[in-house]
Amino acid sequence: MTYHVRMLDMPSGDRPRERLLTHGPKALSTAELLAILLGTGQGPGKLSAVGLGQLILQEMGQHQRDALAMLRDVSAPDLIKISGVGPAKATTILAAIELGKRVLQAKPPEGTIVDDPAIAAAALSHELMWQSQERFAVLMLDIKHRLLGMKVITIGTATETLAPPRDIFREVIRHGAVRCIVAHNHPSGSLDPSPEDLTLTRQLIQGARLLDVPVLDHLIIGNGDYRSLRQTTNLWQESDE
Repeated sequence: MTYHVRMLDMPSGDRPRERLLTHGPKALSTAELLAILLGTGQGPGKLSAVGLGQLILQEMGQHQRDALAMLRDVSAPDLIKISGVGPAKATTILAAIELGKRVLQAKPPEGTIVDDPAIAAAALSHELMWQSQERFAVLMLDIKHRLLGMKVITIGTATETLAPPRDIFREVIRHGAVRCIVAHNHPSGSLDPSPEDLTLTRQLIQGARLLDVPVLDHLIIGNGDYRSLRQTTNLWQESDE
């Protein structure tokens, strides 16, 4: 026999809403965050909201899939197929996912000072973060690192794209920029640079010296995260030797 326990009757340690208020949303598991969206469960003898959240994640993670990656692109029919999830709960989950995407992809306004890789990644997220094809983009900055604009230079296949240095610098110069940050996404979600990524970065650093338009960083973006090649490689130090 399965006993249903209302959230309001749970000990405080087992009540997601109270835990969120006390410890913040980062302290909650994904199942607990889903439980807050789902409400108080499905009635006597059925799953609690936390149990239903766990069931959704199990369904999304079948066949060794990344549950969160699958949830990011889930559809209403996919959710409604899961026992205990009706149209109302499915739309609540979809609305929360879409809101999260929009917050993450919000563009900093022109004039924003881009003095940290996280700010640059936020400025590029809308065009690069969740794309199924690889894209190469450039942020154009003035001498005080203020954002002048962003441009997607090339769009490739699911696994690769080409970004000729001449096309990158042409766009930078056309916008009157004197600094730039380049970036591309990895649709696979891996943030490890390929040999081609490193080669292109070396070429850009060298070309930037000739044009006196420094390339401040090369970011790899994907799966909600980013990697700064300036912070994680010695390419810029090598160019100074």
